[in-house]
Amino acid sequence: MKKFRFTLLALMLTISVLSSAQDNVDRTPKISGFAQFRFDANFDKDFNNQSNSFRFHRVSLSLNGNFTKNLSWAVGGDFVRTPMLVNAFVKYDVCDAFAIQAGQFKTPFTIENDLNPAFGCEIFDYGMAIKQLVGYEFSYICPLGALGSDIGVMASGKLFNNFVEYKAGVFNGNGINNIDNNDNKAVVGRIDLHPIKGITVTGAIRIGDYFCDTINKGEFNRWTVGVQYKNDRLVIRSEYIGAETGHIDRTVQSNGFYAVAGYRFNICKGKQKIMPVLRYDRIDTDTSIEKGVANYFTASIYYLPINQLNFKLNYLFESWENGKEGHAIVAILNFRF
Repeated sequence: MKKFRFTLLALMLTISVLSSAQDNVDRTPKISGFAQFRFDANFDKDFNNQSNSFRFHRVSLSLNGNFTKNLSWAVGGDFVRTPMLVNAFVKYDVCDAFAIQAGQFKTPFTIENDLNPAFGCEIFDYGMAIKQLVGYEFSYICPLGALGSDIGVMASGKLFNNFVEYKAGVFNGNGINNIDNNDNKAVVGRIDLHPIKGITVTGAIRIGDYFCDTINKGEFNRWTVGVQYKNDRLVIRSEYIGAETGHIDRTVQSNGFYAVAGYRFNICKGKQKIMPVLRYDRIDTDTSIEKGVANYFTASIYYLPINQLNFKLNYLFESWENGKEGHAIVAILNFRF
């Protein structure tokens, strides 16, 4: 009886200590978000205007908070895009070397896919290699939207004094807000090495299947290697993506590459910032098509008057091996709260 009382007392004391520790945690939800107001003007190869329009590209709103010191949550949506729910997950940080999260969130594939499109990307949007081969716009072969995010479970952590950073997860493989409709899960993993401050060397792989209908189904496999150098002024980043996608009765082979470089200048006594940026994208969505490679050259001015607002003015030149050419002017105003 005394042993039982002692055990009960110890259990009550443990619960009391845990509750006391949790009471020190601020559980108030935090609201944040950003909006992208955009103007596009598209021209043919002779600079004849084909279209121009104002639009909201993204309007994102997020809620996040903590249950305990190590247990957090986040929910986010976009008021412009369909489907509206972008992410919803809980994450448990056991220690620096291991954390686990479950729900819907970005898969750990490529450096650029992890960047915030408004304040992380140096130009007006993700590059074409990312948008098409990660899955955002690969619709004519694989009509799944927003495969940059998915539903699943992921482990992550940092090892060897942050020299190695890893992320690995199991996902449905069908994109945002889609249940799995085949008997295979998608496995996505990425390893980042940080040999020197500012340098990231990365490699990632995605293996899985997808199924939309009797025509669009099969493999959706991807692999990538890349490198980035970034400090408070200079950014240089490049990644190569290889891909194979099931389509009708064959597997389509694809590949893409991009390189981006920018240097930030402080102006107005350091209170404002301006960054000229150059970017090259190469995308071959189907290697079996002769002269099917597209090249995209972008020159951008990235202006940050304050941390909560930026403006990007971009010139884009599109050139296909089959002779097709085009030009675009994209101006985008990003603001966040």
